Amino acid sequence: MSIVITGASGQLGRLTAELVLDRMPASEVILTTRRPEALSDLAERGVRVRQADFDRPETLAEAFAGGVILLLISADDLGRRAAQHRAAIEAARDAGVRHVAYTSYLNPVEENPAVITPSHRDTEWALRESGLGWTALRHAFYAEYQVPAGAQAIATGQLIHNNGDGKTAYVSRVDCAAAAAEVLTTEGHEGRAYDITGPESLSQYDVAALLSEVSGRPVEAVAVDDEAFIQGLTAAGVPEPVAREIASYGRAIREGYLGETSGAVENFTGRAPRSLRQVFEAHRDELLQWVSA
Repeated sequence: MSIVITGASGQLGRLTAELVLDRMPASEVILTTRRPEALSDLAERGVRVRQADFDRPETLAEAFAGGVILLLISADDLGRRAAQHRAAIEAARDAGVRHVAYTSYLNPVEENPAVITPSHRDTEWALRESGLGWTALRHAFYAEYQVPAGAQAIATGQLIHNNGDGKTAYVSRVDCAAAAAEVLTTEGHEGRAYDITGPESLSQYDVAALLSEVSGRPVEAVAVDDEAFIQGLTAAGVPEPVAREIASYGRAIREGYLGETSGAVENFTGRAPRSLRQVFEAHRDELLQWVSA
């Protein structure tokens, strides 16, 4: 059974590939990327590395050829990725792939205001209509993404947010990769949607307390409304459309769309998922990068 992983030179793709290679012969692994040279070390181990570009859908069927199960890692371009994903699903079917696992997002219902929701919902719908076996891996927000924001909060003493009292269970990218590797290498996951979350749902007040404990410096969580949050981001140089996208995530958390926790990671791996504290401790030097000695 050959496994295909798209976006394999990215952080999640690379982590997943390494875990799959712990379980499968390299000859049964196909990694696709726009930058094959970034995976030259894995190619030397016997992995088939192929160039594939979601912006060039004609490249995809050949890249996926020989695969039985494919991990479709969501593309970066929010404006185009629903169409890119549909093309990838069609190419997978044309290439003879039988099962597609997709890295989706928590609670992709129409009412969820996060800017990434529509593309994930559309992709899940396309998978259900494709006739292929499918699995949705619905990721919470990555814990590692909280490190740059945490560093800024430690430097200023304030964690500015528009999450209100909402909570979310930040998940380590490492645990997302472990869940994906399990789905790719074991049976019984067709037609399933798994919430992939961290071990506990945290508010920004909880996050500020963790930052204070890990850094040894006081950090206060300061709640503002959406427009004030957007204005703060634009004042810091973030383009307004991007600032509004970022604010949509806080609104989704505030309105309760991302608060659930799941036991999926522990069920898949036999261990508890990494906590946000563990991620912060592992990245302590980065958290303190702007703090004067």
